[in-house]
Amino acid sequence: MISFPNAKINLGLYVTNKRSDGFHNIETYFYPIPWKDILEIIPASETSFTHSGIEIPGNSASNLCLKTVELFQKRYSIPPVHIHLHKTIPIGAGLGGGSSDAAFTAKSLNSLFDLNLKTEELENIIRPLGSDCAFFIQNTATIALEKGDIFTEKNCVDMSEYWIYLINPAIHVSTKEAYAGVISQPNRKPISTILKQDIYTWKNELMNDFELSVFKAYPQLMAIKNALYIHGATYAAMSGSGSTLFGVFKNNPQRINNLFENASHFIAKL
Repeated sequence: MISFPNAKINLGLYVTNKRSDGFHNIETYFYPIPWKDILEIIPASETSFTHSGIEIPGNSASNLCLKTVELFQKRYSIPPVHIHLHKTIPIGAGLGGGSSDAAFTAKSLNSLFDLNLKTEELENIIRPLGSDCAFFIQNTATIALEKGDIFTEKNCVDMSEYWIYLINPAIHVSTKEAYAGVISQPNRKPISTILKQDIYTWKNELMNDFELSVFKAYPQLMAIKNALYIHGATYAAMSGSGSTLFGVFKNNPQRINNLFENASHFIAKL
């Protein structure tokens, strides 16, 4: 079985407060985008994992696809499978690529072995693997609260007439590093309210709380955001805790080569 796990961006990201379990409560709008990995899962004599494309750091045993399979094998006694992941979504980039791979693994196993698990069951299985894993089960634009795994208002804004341009430089921003510099700011205008305003108001109101500290540590990321505006973006921001920057354009944007030739670029109609 072959599937195509996609990435997401964050339209706005508020860090509202720190939780007693050490995590943070957030408010954000997850929006799926068509930057995709390729995932193949087939029955096998023993469970194994291989990969191609972008190099995946670390031990394969810690890969979220394999961890998802292990969860299913413990719960439902499914037989061994071979997983091959062709990676194109940048890793550690604020795009949720690893979480998407896990969610699509869960959905593929559900179909491959006729488990007939409901959406909520699938979300609950993979929720412990990562805060945004559950989002990719329904894979529908939605406001996410708490750790980013509680979903409320869906489809707040229609972006189908816009283009998106993503630039991912060769910079890794750890989630721990990003959160260390954030100052929580509760009681702000809800992101869902801002999204329903004219898109030209987003530049001054739709904020990602990680940008202040991450841009201070990596000023080249601010330079990318500024370049997106200079080249005509209606709205530009960092996704998640970085380091990917994206711009929303009314028309098909031209690739910005002069400043960021060594970065990964992605342009698509939303």
